[in-house]
Amino acid sequence: MWPPQPLTIDRRKLLFSFSSFVAAAITLAIAFAASLPRPWWALLTVYVTAQPMAGAFRPKVIYRLTGIGVGAITALAVVPNLQNSPALLVLVMAAWTGLCIALAVLDRSPRAFLFQMAAFSSAVISFPYLDDPASIIDTTIARVEEMAVAILCVTAAHALFQPWRAIDPIRERARTFLADAAAWCADAIAMGSIAAEPAHRRKLAADVTEIGMIALHLPFDDPAAPTTRAAIRALQHELTEILPLASAAANRLALLDVGGGCGSPLMALREGMAEWLGHARAGDEAWIAQGEALARLAGQSPEPGAHPWTNLLRESAAMRMGAMVTALLRAHRLTAALGERTPDLSDYRTDRFPLARDHGIAAMAGLATAAAIMLYCAVWVLLAWPAGSATAAFAALITCSFAAQDDPAPVIGRYLMATLRSFPLAALYLFVILPRVDGWFMLVLTLAPALIRMGYIQADPARSAQALPMFSCFIVAMGFLARFQGDFAVFINTGLAQIGGIVTTLAVTRLFRSVEAQWSLRRVLSANWSEMARLADIRRPFRAGDWNARATDRMGQIAARMALSSSAGPVDAADALADLRIGRNVLPIRGALPHVPHAARHRLGEVLAMLVELFRQRGMTGQELRPANALCSAIDAALAALLTLSPEGHRQSALAALVGMRCNLFPDAAPPHLEAAP
Repeated sequence: MWPPQPLTIDRRKLLFSFSSFVAAAITLAIAFAASLPRPWWALLTVYVTAQPMAGAFRPKVIYRLTGIGVGAITALAVVPNLQNSPALLVLVMAAWTGLCIALAVLDRSPRAFLFQMAAFSSAVISFPYLDDPASIIDTTIARVEEMAVAILCVTAAHALFQPWRAIDPIRERARTFLADAAAWCADAIAMGSIAAEPAHRRKLAADVTEIGMIALHLPFDDPAAPTTRAAIRALQHELTEILPLASAAANRLALLDVGGGCGSPLMALREGMAEWLGHARAGDEAWIAQGEALARLAGQSPEPGAHPWTNLLRESAAMRMGAMVTALLRAHRLTAALGERTPDLSDYRTDRFPLARDHGIAAMAGLATAAAIMLYCAVWVLLAWPAGSATAAFAALITCSFAAQDDPAPVIGRYLMATLRSFPLAALYLFVILPRVDGWFMLVLTLAPALIRMGYIQADPARSAQALPMFSCFIVAMGFLARFQGDFAVFINTGLAQIGGIVTTLAVTRLFRSVEAQWSLRRVLSANWSEMARLADIRRPFRAGDWNARATDRMGQIAARMALSSSAGPVDAADALADLRIGRNVLPIRGALPHVPHAARHRLGEVLAMLVELFRQRGMTGQELRPANALCSAIDAALAALLTLSPEGHRQSALAALVGMRCNLFPDAAPPHLEAAP
């Protein structure tokens, strides 16, 4: 039998928990000294705010405080004026909360905290006092003071014990991405296969988006923020190049392996790149010099084969491998240059990196939140439950916290179980330990074991979802006041209100929000296909960089939803990375149109017109329809037309794009009948 593993403590997690505990102790001291009516609310806000995996504190304190202010103003404006019309009051507050949640889901940046806090604060201020609007002003002031004190304390404590600079996690995330991408590329090149792609692509695409999210914090802690943000945008653009280039190379190599046409020089290049990608000291000078040599070698014309199509596949594979190596090297240089005052960005793209936003999903989240809140209040009024206002407040808290998820029900179910497990601990403290405690110091000392343990769990990404319900149950159930009150009836009533709010939220979520991952997956895919149709339409202008950024972002969303999909559906076979490669191939074809003769331009136009129709139909039906054989014939005709032209830049780019498009859309088609290039 193996000996038991020793107890290990992660210092970073412990430091985070200790920082939160110090913030909680200071918050309680201020709340007691200022005689705030609900110190427990301030204490809970400390732990709701302290989210270690969500980024910086300094910018978020601005968003959160602004959101609290907006929510408080809304409550003061609505509740007194509609106190004689309870139904209309509930309708207006539900609509306001739904609008804020829709904006939070749509924003997809740290600014979403502003909308989330506006929704949450207005709900918790107004709902408990719908039947007593006369005290709304005093209540609003007290809630704002409690939440503001907590947010400021937790920000100060974490800034003191955990000084955080945005550039550090960006650099760490970029290095992690490059290490994972190198391993992924090595497998793709060596085996000519991307079978393990979904799990990798979800993580890699999410990393590219997360780097941009963290970069939004730079103006708050970096004196060279404009230059650094330009470098980060350049880094994002380079990172988005790596995945499609590596998968395109693997696609061509797989086709060559099937036909036995890879050839010795290309096989040697593959082996050299696979060894280079697996090097343990990636990023040092020798590694960079070796990568530059491999990129130059890939740029040379490969050994000609017996068939023109084989030659085109070899050229395409070598070109994509060389471009992939170049993108990796450029990304490594940018990562090393992050934080420099004057990095040289003259050879990089530094334009914006827009994200894909789905207005439909955001509207659905807002409508579902509004409908859920109206149902909560209807149940509360019909049952005439004295604790119903607390139920509505807890329900609003949970609804706002998980509104951005496609199906919040499983998370809310785990929230309920964690709450139930925390009640015995709360009862132990309230009826056994706290009656023997006197004074702030002894109270803080007594709470330390429980709060530090829960804070440690909160710092663990694998268990952080358990922390919020544990804090909520433990803190709210004890109801810290300026004077101890161990009332068993109040304890039970408060516990039932919490459980009732969670159960009601879970039931409403099952009715309004529990959509299969297939539904949201179809929406994202349809949006991607519709945008690809617009990209291929020569009558429409296009910004290649914007589309590439949104397509990469959607790729991460699609992979995440495919991982959550438990049932087979018509979109399971969809390949977002193949769509990204096809879209990237559209761009050089459109760019070559003004530079080729009329006959070749006509052939390329036919290909683009058929692509427009294909992706428009996919976008309308939400299914990955098979392309018509006529499109394959049009691609072959365009290839033949370009092969008759003299080699030059635009012709070569369009030729490589057509090869890639044929490989992605018709991987099983027989080789085309082509004449050798002049």
